[in-house]
Amino acid sequence: MARSYVHEARRRVGPKRARIRPVIERLALEHPDAVIALRFLDDIELLVSVMLSAQTTDVTVNRVTESLFRKYRRPEDYLAVPLEELERDIRPTGTFRQKARNLQGAMRMLVEEHDGEVPTRLEELVRLPGVGRKTANVVAAERGATQGIVVDTHVRRLSQRLGFSRQEDPVKIERDLRRLVPRADWARFPHLLIWHGRRVCIARAPRCADCVLNDLCPSSRV
Repeated sequence: MARSYVHEARRRVGPKRARIRPVIERLALEHPDAVIALRFLDDIELLVSVMLSAQTTDVTVNRVTESLFRKYRRPEDYLAVPLEELERDIRPTGTFRQKARNLQGAMRMLVEEHDGEVPTRLEELVRLPGVGRKTANVVAAERGATQGIVVDTHVRRLSQRLGFSRQEDPVKIERDLRRLVPRADWARFPHLLIWHGRRVCIARAPRCADCVLNDLCPSSRV
């Protein structure tokens, strides 16, 4: 896309700081059901679900955890079985060998360093095997202790299309969003972008004519 076109598109829709509030408000009306799709009942189940969700769909994770959470209820339960058995139990989620090792490593650390409880602080969460910043942000936000903004593939794509970030690296995108999005909206903002990305702003064929943001988006084809 030519630089002149990009500049003109951004001038047409206005500065990003003036657009962020109406973007959030419109998406909240458009997607009132925009919440995490993973199913869990407690902090351990939340952590496991998010760890398993890497490189697979929420539908697959929910199907696996329906039986998994009946078998494994405490961190100690994940440590009481051979690694091969845990691998079989989570196999449909993909990369199951690495995920099984990470799960047992994380559960061991929870037992040895956190009395079997999932920590809240990001710096403690990211020390758990298999827990990166995105996973830590999800876990913290769902527990009401939001400390950052989750950046997944949908958030990355829509942030770029909306002109909120020019970065490619998720950490740098999060940095840009933290400066722009009001802190009170840090938890719900990713959900709004995720659901909008799934339903309207689809990667290969964005439905710009049906988008409530088409007059606020520099990438709109309308």
